[in-house]
Amino acid sequence: MILFFGRTDDPPLTRAISAARDAGLRHLVIDQAHIARYDLVVGTDALDARLTVEGMRVPLGDVSAVYARPLEPPADGDPAARARAAAFQEWFVGWLDTAPAVVVSRPRAMESNSSKPYQAQLIGRSGFAVPETLVSDDPDEILAFRAGHGRIVYKSVSGIRSIVREFTDADESRLALVRGLPTQFQAYVPGQDVRVHVVGEDTYAAAVDSDAIDYRYADQDGRSARLAPYDLPPDTARRCVDLAASLGLPLAGIDLRRTPDGAWVCFEVNPMPAYSYYEAHTGLPISSALVAYLDGRQAAVPVGV
Repeated sequence: MILFFGRTDDPPLTRAISAARDAGLRHLVIDQAHIARYDLVVGTDALDARLTVEGMRVPLGDVSAVYARPLEPPADGDPAARARAAAFQEWFVGWLDTAPAVVVSRPRAMESNSSKPYQAQLIGRSGFAVPETLVSDDPDEILAFRAGHGRIVYKSVSGIRSIVREFTDADESRLALVRGLPTQFQAYVPGQDVRVHVVGEDTYAAAVDSDAIDYRYADQDGRSARLAPYDLPPDTARRCVDLAASLGLPLAGIDLRRTPDGAWVCFEVNPMPAYSYYEAHTGLPISSALVAYLDGRQAAVPVGV
């Protein structure tokens, strides 16, 4: 049985559920919006647990694979319900790290993205080029970095999503703010963005044409982003698969940029990618590939951190 965990208003999760339904696969959905409705009975062994979902008892030992996207549950005005939901989620996320099932992806593997500078070092070890980077709370150091590179961008240091912006002359007037919040700055890399989704041993690449610094938010700046399937060179595809495996991620969203001279630069590896955006704009069958992986129709890749 495949177990899906997350919010049923989350497109990546709902697309995977639909793919499992279309394939006629036995599956169960745990909706974070209704966690308070579920009963969990844990035996003497933490792995020996049983869920009761709408009257149906499901031993977690019967679960062969899990796709989990644990997000913030919807607000609930009942303190007891909130506490129950928090306790359930804490136990379940812990179980994901030890479950004998195939898990996409284990929480411990996702931690590499909690620090972008740390993850960049792991990316560099994989053979990909990474942008020149500075993490600083010193305005003078940041201005010197900009002088050395001409164009630079900035983003958050943590795994929390942020909008990538170019540092401009207008930003100098508020540069003192970094003294209270160290920020990551990187040399601007020209070229075309390519998002690669790795599913086990398979890759699904989408080229992005946009003149926005961060194409994900192009519409906020009155710009556009056009996506299309992209034929990734075999050696680059292999490197993406190996990188995801080295991070312990059966599913990963890898942000690349192909520079004008043909080099590949890697910015980040997203351990819980919102692949639905790319699937909807390109038709790439990412959700079907994910479900095939969960169902064992694609050989599981040995992964380790």
